[in-house]
Amino acid sequence: MTSDVENIGTGFEPVSSDRQEITRNVVVPRRHPGRWIAVAVLAVLAFQIGQAISVNPNFHWDVYLSYLFAPQVVRGVGWTLLLTIVAMTVAITVAGLLVAMRDSENPIFRSIAYGWVWFFRGTPIYTQLLFWGLFAVLFPSLSLSIPFGPEIVSVETKYIVTPAIAAILGLGFNESAYLTEIFRAGFNSIDRGQAEAAQALGMKRAKIWIRILMPQAMRVIIPPTGNETIGMLKMTSLVLAIPFTLDLTFATNAISNRLYLPIPLLLVAGTWYLAITSLLMVGQYFLERHFGKGVSVHSTRAE
Repeated sequence: MTSDVENIGTGFEPVSSDRQEITRNVVVPRRHPGRWIAVAVLAVLAFQIGQAISVNPNFHWDVYLSYLFAPQVVRGVGWTLLLTIVAMTVAITVAGLLVAMRDSENPIFRSIAYGWVWFFRGTPIYTQLLFWGLFAVLFPSLSLSIPFGPEIVSVETKYIVTPAIAAILGLGFNESAYLTEIFRAGFNSIDRGQAEAAQALGMKRAKIWIRILMPQAMRVIIPPTGNETIGMLKMTSLVLAIPFTLDLTFATNAISNRLYLPIPLLLVAGTWYLAITSLLMVGQYFLERHFGKGVSVHSTRAE
């Protein structure tokens, strides 16, 4: 009786449990017919292009397969990787010193850093490699002597600046100018108040760089540095200007000149460059994910 009075007072009519119906929202995914049409068209085009290339006798796929893992080619891949790693190590080391010099209060250090970046970024890499290849001709010997006095020690330049050393120095010094700007942009992206706070706590300048600035700057530095590393890998093909005769491009060119078949050997070199670049891109992805924890979208999704 009480419930009936309450229902009349409120204006609601009781509903029996057997008449209740639960209405659920069914989410229907939006259809995208245009995407499927585009995928179908691209698949047909890719199949036709692949078929046209695979059956074209001018590509000489038998020669491509026979030289893909040839000892001379594999040795060229090894030397190309070695040049890339060592030259990037030199470039990163020099760029770190240049960034510190540009941030120094010493005007001489700042001028040297500005001059280095100006020269190596303003001249073509091929021209620089040519001069490194001619270094032993321009300076036949390197000597240490007392000013306006007798010579203490002297050595022929060709025994010091070998083609491999010339290639490493030419690539590394040129790349250091670009990495200097990348590193500087990474450190400038950090709020200077953090360094001032660390100085107020009594931390030394070197410790501030290592413990405070570098971990935060790496998030900005890694992506362009990865691109520069991939560019360095392909830039090793220019060491022919020195001349350095052990890299991948020179090895495949030597074979193609002997066979008078440049196309299959160009495909061999392109395949190896593409494979190494793919591995470097995977490494760059994981480095970006590591240093971007808490900031990167991918790292947030992974968590």
